[in-house]
Amino acid sequence: MLKTGDQCPPFLLNDQHGNSVNSTELIGNQILVIFFYPKDETRGCTVEACAFRDEHETFVDEGAKVIGISSDSIASHDRFAQKFRLPYTLLADEKKEVRKAFQVPGNLFGLIPGRVTYIVDKSGVIRGIYNSLTDPKGHIQKALECVRSLKS
Repeated sequence: MLKTGDQCPPFLLNDQHGNSVNSTELIGNQILVIFFYPKDETRGCTVEACAFRDEHETFVDEGAKVIGISSDSIASHDRFAQKFRLPYTLLADEKKEVRKAFQVPGNLFGLIPGRVTYIVDKSGVIRGIYNSLTDPKGHIQKALECVRSLKS
């Protein structure tokens, strides 16, 4: 797994609207909070996505952009975002290439994709990592703590 101090791997994926998102165009502009989650519309992932939604303005106020990534399709992400009013970017990593680049570990013998959040500073360096499949709300708290520490 990547560790703090590593460079953020570059990626290019489509968002829930079908628009291309290039990480190299985002780095340098704001702090990135990139959370990998197993699957749209599952219990834990919905809890996590809605918790990021509920704190989205706080992240924006702190100068951070929230990005969710799973292997679900663009159409699935679009339905998920609309159903739960998710105001941030969801990226479709259908080939799991970005998940592999970030070295997100799987859980339960690789049957369930991992749930890991990375906080990337403006220079593209990973400054925080939170890895927990069973504590979806903890990702938001840990990400906010890290984002705030980068501002001070």
